[in-house]
Amino acid sequence: MPSGDIPQLLQQLQASSVDNSSLHGVMLTVEKLCSEYAYTPTEQLLTEGRAWLVRLVQLIQQPMTLAQRREVQVQAGWLALLVACVQYDIGDARTAEVTRRHALSLGGEAGHATIQGWAYEISAWQALTSGNYRGVLTAAQAGAAVAGRHGVSVQLAAQEAKALARMGDSKAALEALDRGRRLLEPMEYPTNIGNHFVVDPAKYDFYAMDVYRHLSSDDAAAEQLAREVLAAGVDWDGSERSVMRNAEARITLGTVTARRGDIDGAIEWGIKAISTDRKSLPSLLMVARDLTGAINKAAPDSPQVIEFTEQLHDLGGHR
Repeated sequence: MPSGDIPQLLQQLQASSVDNSSLHGVMLTVEKLCSEYAYTPTEQLLTEGRAWLVRLVQLIQQPMTLAQRREVQVQAGWLALLVACVQYDIGDARTAEVTRRHALSLGGEAGHATIQGWAYEISAWQALTSGNYRGVLTAAQAGAAVAGRHGVSVQLAAQEAKALARMGDSKAALEALDRGRRLLEPMEYPTNIGNHFVVDPAKYDFYAMDVYRHLSSDDAAAEQLAREVLAAGVDWDGSERSVMRNAEARITLGTVTARRGDIDGAIEWGIKAISTDRKSLPSLLMVARDLTGAINKAAPDSPQVIEFTEQLHDLGGHR
């Protein structure tokens, strides 16, 4: 190759037909979609997420600078994470796992530790809801190794705590919970707490609530955290900002109520929790087992208990 051709080749490498303002628009759209996860109907979010992934695939085929290419990979990585979450919410675990792996690959190609960390966090969540608690620990540790002190490490610690609580190791669960809290405390408060891939103190209370509910060693703490989750997740006009978190908070209140012997009150909380339109079925069914365990222990032959258990079975059948 003649040496005179090298500058021309380098110039072509740096040439771009992509408008930076258009790329900025993509970033804003991805942020918007990730912020709508908590309340947007699953099919709508899935359709929009897929459509934007197609647009990014088309975009990356155009000439662009290396910096722009990396940014497209990053935005595609966030979208893939979001789509994987929604796919898993509706019970499509196999497709969700494929999408999650693509997100992990995109994060690796872009050198983006946070995206890689969240890909492992989704793996931990999948393992948790399927009862593979050792798998949760493996995924959480792998994610923490790549994510370092990024915000996702806080949520990885929380997933680890939830698994350890279900394994019966209350001491280790509380230690993991405390480790996540200590990681969170020095971090700057996020500018957009609505983004699903952001961890803030209120979201961490949601994870702590799960741990205390499952340990059943401190129902007062579980109840207090559940009420704080509901207070943060309901707007001034009664509309719900965090539908799925609120459902799990109601399951927690129902579980505590059942342990106190109020079966009618417990079932009322449970019915309200499973009646929401926006659901993460694997997560909801997982936490509902704590409630059904508590009410079955208190009143196993009650007609209301049998009816509620059947509703849960029907819900699981629509996965």
